[in-house]
Amino acid sequence: MERSFAKEIELLKLGEGETFNGEGILAVTKALLQSGVAYVGGYQGAPVSHLLDVLVQAKDLMGELGINVEANSSESSAAAMLGASINYPVRGAVTWKSVVGTNVASDALSNLASPGVIGGAVIISGEDYGEGASIIQERTLAYALKSTIMLVDPRPNLETIVDMVEKSFELSEASNSPVMVELRIRACHVQGSFKAKDNKPSPVSAINKADDPAGFLYDRLAHPPVTFVQEKHKVEERIPAAQKYIVENNMNELFDGDIASHGIIVQGGLYNTLIRRLTALGLADNFGNSRIPILVLNVTHPLVPEQITSFCAGKEAVVVMEEGNPEFLEQQIGQMLRKSELQTKLHGKDVLPAAGEYNADVITQGLVDFLGQYTPDGVEGEALRDEAARLENVKANAQSALDQNVPPRPPGFCTGCPERPVFSAIKLLKEEVGDIHIAADIGCHAFGTYAPFSIGNSILGYGMSLASAAGVRQIQKKRTISIMGDGGFWHNGLQSGVLSALFNEGDAILIIMQNGYSSATGQQNIPSSRNRNNNQAITGEIERTLRSLGVEWLKTIRTYSVDVMVDTLREAMTTEFDGLKVIIADGECMLARQRRLKADNARKLERGIRVETPRFGVDDEVCTGDHSCIRLSGCPSLTIKPNPDPLRTDPVAHVNNGCVGCGLCGEVSHAAILCPSFYKAERVQNAGVFEKALYKVRQGVIGLMSNGRDAA
Repeated sequence: MERSFAKEIELLKLGEGETFNGEGILAVTKALLQSGVAYVGGYQGAPVSHLLDVLVQAKDLMGELGINVEANSSESSAAAMLGASINYPVRGAVTWKSVVGTNVASDALSNLASPGVIGGAVIISGEDYGEGASIIQERTLAYALKSTIMLVDPRPNLETIVDMVEKSFELSEASNSPVMVELRIRACHVQGSFKAKDNKPSPVSAINKADDPAGFLYDRLAHPPVTFVQEKHKVEERIPAAQKYIVENNMNELFDGDIASHGIIVQGGLYNTLIRRLTALGLADNFGNSRIPILVLNVTHPLVPEQITSFCAGKEAVVVMEEGNPEFLEQQIGQMLRKSELQTKLHGKDVLPAAGEYNADVITQGLVDFLGQYTPDGVEGEALRDEAARLENVKANAQSALDQNVPPRPPGFCTGCPERPVFSAIKLLKEEVGDIHIAADIGCHAFGTYAPFSIGNSILGYGMSLASAAGVRQIQKKRTISIMGDGGFWHNGLQSGVLSALFNEGDAILIIMQNGYSSATGQQNIPSSRNRNNNQAITGEIERTLRSLGVEWLKTIRTYSVDVMVDTLREAMTTEFDGLKVIIADGECMLARQRRLKADNARKLERGIRVETPRFGVDDEVCTGDHSCIRLSGCPSLTIKPNPDPLRTDPVAHVNNGCVGCGLCGEVSHAAILCPSFYKAERVQNAGVFEKALYKVRQGVIGLMSNGRDAA
């Protein structure tokens, strides 16, 4: 990993009574250490990447505490680690990104949840749901219900988050069940503080090892026929034990209010948005004291019927704020009310959207629609609607204050990204051969589905592109192209795609983007990442792995060589070779490269060593203004500016200061046989004596040739 977490690691060392100031996911990391974990694993993925990144870099601290930290090759291998807590009274935690990670881990999780655990087992899941998400829109709650995994959804402030993580281990041990803590994107990055505690070493750890292994107990295995008994234990023993712990330890929170005739039941993760909208509507003060009673479900599975009915008793109506569909919580609560013969009216999806994120606007409208059906004492329906309309007008006025509409800014490749030229090459190839079925994949290269490339017919999961093309290649006259990152290759693509294609003798083309890291999640190392000391692959090279499996048609191409990539793709599409054809597009992640170069250059400049930095530009007099270069590369540093020639009206291409000198603009122009308007310049720092003298001579000659005008 290129990024240093030195400051964050220091926060993990805080002791009893000291104040932790930081973001939510780092608070979770500290809470794990305070809970006495023996092992931590996970698979990188926003928004929880920092949790594992920090622990991996905090080797000294982990060694002192005897904690085993594993950066797992996939979510399934992370989930399998929790098997240690089945047989041993040790606490462990793993982390990954939301439902996509849970789906990968599902086999291990089901087999974990069936026998249950004796040591606390906690899964930290980054709930990537809503408008800021980068994945499919599904919720973790459905999986928790399916497998009887207790689900904690903490109120988004650091004190509550830390408290809920620590209690999750206790809940796990009290119910002998794994516990999942879901953290929404905003909860992961919320800033705040809490009073730290001392880190606790586990009684059994890498330092204090167990004398003997666990004895054989068949009922600890997820294997028939004992699985039928385990299923009964889930319902008859574990859920009641969890409910008892939830009540006795006040995991759910009740905030009272003077408008006792109505109430709100809300998922913990939605609390911050709810309380701010109540404040805006005049139904709560600036300190978060609501006039309407609120039951905050920091635990959304299992629900405690007695808590629900006690809260609803005597109220005219209650609204349930639950994101997503189906409305699992609303259905359960409705059933509880009917069984208790309470006549409290229940609202939820009738006043709130059936699907999607419950943002500020959605919750405001839901509150107005809910309370507008009644006349609670102290609430004037008309005034409430007027205030909601005023809030909407403020937003509308802010939008109209802009001189023009702000253009949409979809995510895209970084400046200098080595994957961008591959899509330029594919675009040029399509000009020759027509449309091609292209199976896209999860990762940075998924940005190729956006303009100006718009390349990709399907995305079926991380590392699944080649596998997804299997059903297409037999019904297409042209060969299919699958695109996969090196992270996806090691995660899933090697087995599900490459081995399957070889086994089935599939005639397909696979492009592997070898940028050296799991880049989309923050440049974490993968098996083929290079060791900085000896430039050797940490575990293994992709090319050697493919050859050992029997891949015969294999070429490694520098990504920025657009013309070579076009020729190679053309050959792959037309060759008589019948079988898997793999092109490794090799180019280091530019963000990681720039971080490294920046540090290296700073050290060189300090020591007075010569540093040369490439930059590219466009000759205004040569540029024709057709902007094909922009349409073919889409580089953020390539833009337009007014034509300096008064006789020409078309704007010319222009390279701004964001240029990192990757050379793609010139490579694309060469491959596409475009105008030769690009030039390369070298910025030299700490130049030598000869270079300085030569520079003065050149400036003098330029001055003479310009008849005394400013050479600049």
